[in-house]
Amino acid sequence: MPGATVDAQGHPIPEEYQVGAEQLAQLAGKLVDHLKIRTMPIGMKRFKSQEEFESVQGLRRPKAGRFHTTCQLVTQARIAGFTLGIGTENVRPGGNCGGVMGLDIPDEGCLNGEHMDGVWFENREAAKSHQDTMPRAPYDDGAWVGTVVSPLRSGRLDPPDIVLFYATPGQMILFVNGLQWKRYRRYDMTITGESACADSWGRALLTNDTSISVPCFAERRYGGVADDEMLVAMPPHEFARGVEGLAGLAKVGLRYPIMPWGPQADPAEGMAKSYG
Repeated sequence: MPGATVDAQGHPIPEEYQVGAEQLAQLAGKLVDHLKIRTMPIGMKRFKSQEEFESVQGLRRPKAGRFHTTCQLVTQARIAGFTLGIGTENVRPGGNCGGVMGLDIPDEGCLNGEHMDGVWFENREAAKSHQDTMPRAPYDDGAWVGTVVSPLRSGRLDPPDIVLFYATPGQMILFVNGLQWKRYRRYDMTITGESACADSWGRALLTNDTSISVPCFAERRYGGVADDEMLVAMPPHEFARGVEGLAGLAKVGLRYPIMPWGPQADPAEGMAKSYG
């Protein structure tokens, strides 16, 4: 949760990782330098106060009467650099988009599998099981009035609840290596299938932990996610840890892009550079 002093495993968060908007803007620049990602790292923050929600600097709102998928709104932030405010009136009514963020509750036709029966699943049982196991941020009795997404470089969310960025598999594994640089832990990813935003920002908001996903069909069709892109969402302290680790890896020659050695060459010389 925002402002937490312990991580998802209950370990104290070092002071240097308890970062605000200014530090996150600097870290975003370092991430781009290290990984050469194609689009901007962004932050996401939910609000319970309408006044605070509407007072975010540079806030844009979708046009009245138009509905978007949340992946479309996220893409506008990471590509166009918009700071966008999202309310329940901006997302498809009764679907998973607002439900994954905890802004509303999906309707019965969504939750019982009816909407996806015969589309993504051959039968109602499979469609309902998909909904039953989907990670979603807590609804909290309707307390959330909206969510704002904004590029980290703008410094407009201080701090965001979570940080997100899109990367190729090669960039993603190096970032995970960065997360493990000073303190090893195993990172697991979940695959919901369709509605994979549940595995990224939904799971990160739910668990306050790093969540890696393979974006789904809808994210690629409507959100414009490229064929080679993956998505990671995490609390700010994990983002700070990962970027610090990338710098450590770079100092020992482990950088992106990864120079290919060649499948027919003896790897001994190359491995000797790292292992002696």
